[in-house]
Amino acid sequence: MKLNNIIDRIKLPFRKEKELFSSLYAILGFYPRNIEYYKMALMHKSIRKRNDKGKPLNNERLEFLGDAILDAAVGYIVYRHYEGKREGFLTNTRSKLVSRETLGKVANEMGLGSLVLSAGHSTSHNSYVEGNALEALVGALYLDRGYEACLEFFEKRILGKYIDIDKVAFKEVNFKSKLLEWSQKNRVRMDFRMLKQKKDENGSPIFCFQVVLEGVAGEKGTGFSKKEAQQLASKETLQRLKREPQFVEAVFAAKTNRTQMEEEPAVAVPETERDIFIKQPHEDEEQKPAQKTQKPQKQVEVDVDDDADFDLSDISHKEKSREEIIAEAEAAAYDD
Repeated sequence: MKLNNIIDRIKLPFRKEKELFSSLYAILGFYPRNIEYYKMALMHKSIRKRNDKGKPLNNERLEFLGDAILDAAVGYIVYRHYEGKREGFLTNTRSKLVSRETLGKVANEMGLGSLVLSAGHSTSHNSYVEGNALEALVGALYLDRGYEACLEFFEKRILGKYIDIDKVAFKEVNFKSKLLEWSQKNRVRMDFRMLKQKKDENGSPIFCFQVVLEGVAGEKGTGFSKKEAQQLASKETLQRLKREPQFVEAVFAAKTNRTQMEEEPAVAVPETERDIFIKQPHEDEEQKPAQKTQKPQKQVEVDVDDDADFDLSDISHKEKSREEIIAEAEAAAYDD
C-alpha cells in the first residue's frame, strides 16, 4: 500500500480526534491505523456501554489478548537478554516485568490513565485500571499492527524508557513468598485474615488483608486485588520483624505455648469395652462344662502401696496395640 493511500485513510479521523491521535503517538511512537481498536482499549467497563446487539463494549477482551501477547513478547526478551540463565530465574523475571504493579507504574508514567474512559471518574490514581488499560492497549496494537510491533513497543518504548530490566530482575518483590519462607523455616504458623472488601467509586474491588503469625496480629495491606493486598501486608510485616524485637518475641512466645500443648505426652488408656482386668479361671475350672447362665464375674482389686515408686518408662507418644495393652495388663495382675 502506497504512503499516500495510508495518509488518506487516517486524514479524516485525525482531524476529528487530533488530541487522541497525538496522545497515542506519544505513547506508541506512531499513529494508529485502526483507531477503533484503541478506543475500545481505553473504554473501562464502568461506562456500561453496549452495541446494537446488546453486548457490552469495554476493554476486557483486549485486556485478555494483551496479557497473552505480553507474556510471549516479554518471555522472548528475557530469554534473549539473559543467555544461560535457568528457567526459574527467567520465569520470575518475566512475572516481575508484567506484574500489575509494574504495568500500573508504567501506564501512569505514560499518562495512560488520563485517556481511559470511565463513568465520569478519574482513573489516574488507580494502578489496577491503568495496568489493565496498558494490557488492552497491547491487544489493540497486536490487532492493528501484529506481533512484531508489540515486541518492538515493549522493548523500545517501555524497557528503553521506563524500566531497567536488570534492576527489576534482581530485585526481590515477592514479599509474600519471602515471609512464607521465613515462617516455614522457623515453623511458625502464618495466615492471612481478610479485614475488608469493598468497591471504590469506579467499581473496582478493594481488599484489605492482615498477616497473622501464631495468632499474633501482623501488619495490614490494602490493594485492588487480593494478591496485591497480601503482598503489601507481607512487606510491612517483614519490615516489622526486622525492626521490632518485641514483635518477634511475641510470635515465638505464642509458638512455644502452642507446641507445648501439642507435645504433652499422653498415657495409653486401656480399652473399656473388654474386661481385661478380670481374673482368669484355674485349670481345673476350665474342665467343667460351661454354664448356660453366666454369673457376674468379680474384678480383682489391686492394692497399691502409696509409698511405692511408679514406673513411668512406658509413657510415650507411640500408640500401643490392643494385644500389647492386654499382655501388659495380665503381666501386672499376676506379677508376684
